[in-house]
Amino acid sequence: MEFLGAIEQLAPVRALRVSFYIYPLVNAAHIVAIGCLLTSVILMDLRILGFLVSQERRPFLKLMRRIGVGAFCAALITGLLLFSVRASEYVFNPAFQLKLLLIALAGLNLLGLRIFASEQDGMPKERSAGFFAAASMLLWLGVLVCGRFIGFL
Repeated sequence: MEFLGAIEQLAPVRALRVSFYIYPLVNAAHIVAIGCLLTSVILMDLRILGFLVSQERRPFLKLMRRIGVGAFCAALITGLLLFSVRASEYVFNPAFQLKLLLIALAGLNLLGLRIFASEQDGMPKERSAGFFAAASMLLWLGVLVCGRFIGFL
């Protein structure tokens, strides 16, 4: 707990907390990053599930994966900044805890997709990847909902 309090007392974190402009901009950047991440994940999962067939499978999944990784990195950085402002509160917030659990499960789901449903070139097989794609959409939508609840619990 002292460690989290120390994070909150760092000069950049205190500046972020009291800034009239920077905190809302970081918050907005986090929302945009989450939006990009969810959009890329859902589009990728829909393509894996057999929708969006007018898009060539391999290039489309490769593009969505790149966008998703970039968006995840942006969401991670902005999320850490937002967390730092109230670290000692957020760590005990049930919605925050569930959000982290769902992110971890989404990562394990991605690993499962890569291990159990991949061809030689790393692109998912259509039939065996359906479970992972559906689970991915549910997990990431759960992350979104939990993120919205953090401020209300």
